[in-house]
Order: sequence, then structure tokens, then C-alpha cells
Amino acid sequence: MKWPLHRDRAILAAAPLVVVAAWACHHDTRLFVAATLNGVTLAALYFLVASGFALIFGLMRNVNLAHGSLYLLGAYIGYTVGDQTGSWYLGVAAGALGAAVLGVVLQVSVFRFMPGQELRQALVTVAISVVLADLMMWVWGADIYQLDPPEWMYGSSVLPIVQHYPTYRLILLVLAVAVGGGLWLLLNRTRIGMMIRAGVDDRMMLAATGVNMQFVFAVTFAIGAGLAGFAGVIGGSALSISPGEDTRYLLASLIVVVVGGLGSVAGTAVGALLIGLSEQYGLAYAPTYGVLFTFLIMVATLFYRPQGIFGGR
Repeated sequence: MKWPLHRDRAILAAAPLVVVAAWACHHDTRLFVAATLNGVTLAALYFLVASGFALIFGLMRNVNLAHGSLYLLGAYIGYTVGDQTGSWYLGVAAGALGAAVLGVVLQVSVFRFMPGQELRQALVTVAISVVLADLMMWVWGADIYQLDPPEWMYGSSVLPIVQHYPTYRLILLVLAVAVGGGLWLLLNRTRIGMMIRAGVDDRMMLAATGVNMQFVFAVTFAIGAGLAGFAGVIGGSALSISPGEDTRYLLASLIVVVVGGLGSVAGTAVGALLIGLSEQYGLAYAPTYGVLFTFLIMVATLFYRPQGIFGGR
């Protein structure tokens, strides 16, 4: 049986991690398992953020460098609503909805008038992200916040070897799998998903059939931005909410999408997994040089397969 080329590329990209894993497991099994679990759950958070970016950048070809600001804004809104109401669920809904609304505003007021102008889109959204960062600093200050999840998510779960592992991180992993499955179904099994993909391939032909293209792209942008806001609340419950997180997760989303391939849900998942594991293995075994591992993966991907592991030509 002949394997598709992208599977060979995925195996090639994962090979260094396999070597590191074999060596690490031989030396300290417990540390290796803990680092692996941390890497997988961090990858789940990266996937939640990058999936919205992949939807907007990969499918619509809109360079939204304010995506990290959508993440942080959703986190702040979710924290404020959750703190005022005492409901984590309302905080999650408010964070996702607030980011989705801002995403629609960006699509209608910015990207609608710049189709295919990637450089202009990048410059404008960088300016927007700077403005949003200052506004968020003005409203919420420079303090570090964390939204408390429901009580049943607290505590730890008993796992082999590591014995105890935070339950919330495992729930984060389940949420990422659910979101990934939902995105795949949306793009491949629904009418709106078919319209999104058709509009990317031939916008004029789809418009000629009577489809309102602006509505389709506004919905797409709302979904992508809403995922960023959703990830902001989820990440703010697992880690923290503070200035600078927008830049961190924008950079992570860019790297994940470049490694995985534009517009591919499976590629985004693989890219997030590679980056999450490389970061945590680096912290565990080579903290001085750990930051280099991520960029080595990206450079290797760009050299051997510039369109990404699962990206089309």
C-alpha cells in the first residue's frame, strides 16, 4: 500500500521527537511522561487558538495579525463576566461571543475593503493589535488574572506513572478534540462549510450562484474569532491572563499553521502537537536551549515542505 506524501512528511517531522522521547524515557520515565502530558495539553490550547487563525488565514487568505488580541480580549471579558456572575460557563460564553463580535467588525470594516492585499492587511491589523493592547491595559491594568473553573474541574486525576495530574488539563485536551471534530464536520459536511471552501477557490463563481459572499465570510470570521476568545477563557483558567499573552499566542498560531499547513484542521492539530511537545521537552531536558526547538521544527518544515505538512500545493 502506497502512503500519501503528507504522511511521509509527518513521520519525517515527528522523527526527532521520537528519538528524544526514546532517550528521555530510558533516563527518567516519570519526568518523560509528565513532560509529554504537559506538551499534549499545551498543544491542545495551541490548537484551540490556532484553529481560528487557520480558518481565517488558511481558508480566507486574510492576514489577521490581531488574532492574539482576540485571544486576550476574550480572556479578559470571560474573566470579568465570570467574576461578576460567579459562573464560569457564562464567562466562557461571553469571552467567545465578545471576540466573535469584534471579528465580524474587523471583517466588515477592514478586510472587506482589502481582498487579496496581504501586506496592507498585515500592517493594518498590527496597528489594530497595538491599539487593542493599550485599551486592554487601560481597562484591566497590568495585573495577572486567572478565572476559576467549576469545582468539579479542580483537583487531580490518578494516572499511571505520574500518579496525579491536574483534571482541568485533561478536560482541556477533550475540548480540543471536540473542537477539532466540530471544525472538520463544519467544513466538510455542512452547507456553510462547502460555501466557505468554494468561495476561497472561486469567489466570483460562488457569488454568481446567488450566495451572499460577505455574509459567508462574516460568519467564517466570527467562528475563527470566537474560537480565539473561547481559547482565551479556557487558557486563562488553566494558566493566566496578563499583558503580552496576545503576542505569545499570535506567534504560536503562526508557527502552528506554517508547520501544519494552511487551511487544514488535521495539519493544525499535528503542528500544535509538534510545537507543544517540543516546548515541554525543551523545558524539561534543555531549558537553556529549549526555545530553539520550536524554530528548528519550523525551519525544517519550510525547507523540506514549504506548504506545511498537510498543506496543498
